[in-house]
Amino acid sequence: MTAQIQQDTPLFSPDLISPAVTSQLPAGYSIRPLQPRDYSLGVLTVLAVLTSVGEISQAAFEERFRYMHAQAPGTYYLIVVLDGEGQVVGTGALVVERKFIHGLGLVGHIEDIAVAKNQQGKKLGLRIIECLDKVGEAVGCYKTILDCSEANEGFYVKCGYKRAGLEMAHYYETK
Repeated sequence: MTAQIQQDTPLFSPDLISPAVTSQLPAGYSIRPLQPRDYSLGVLTVLAVLTSVGEISQAAFEERFRYMHAQAPGTYYLIVVLDGEGQVVGTGALVVERKFIHGLGLVGHIEDIAVAKNQQGKKLGLRIIECLDKVGEAVGCYKTILDCSEANEGFYVKCGYKRAGLEMAHYYETK
């Protein structure tokens, strides 16, 4: 039997959200940890701007949320940006990897940065990256890394990132 969660349960402590980043959002906008209710507020629609999402039911979304919430504390940090009407218009993720190197160091992996098409140009992507960077620093990561297409490299350079290698991928057929 799975544990019940409330629709406003945050994935992680909102105290990790930097007030300095929040203050730079457009008037009426907010940024916070992912919550189960974000399914109905449009988080999957925003992610569809980035890639294929698939048909995900609310129950399946909530089950994945419960899984992430129950993992070793400090692993999953997914955030959402809400517009003045309370709809999700941006999202991003930081996944913290525990290493044996660097004195049992932590590495943050930034993933799934997405902003609704009608919200692009408002620096929301920059604020998402800044927020996740600050979370990574606050939880003790010694670095934060991300993969991007060459077309998006300029954006990430503006966010303070630099080219540090080459991404490789091996995709698997899913059934």
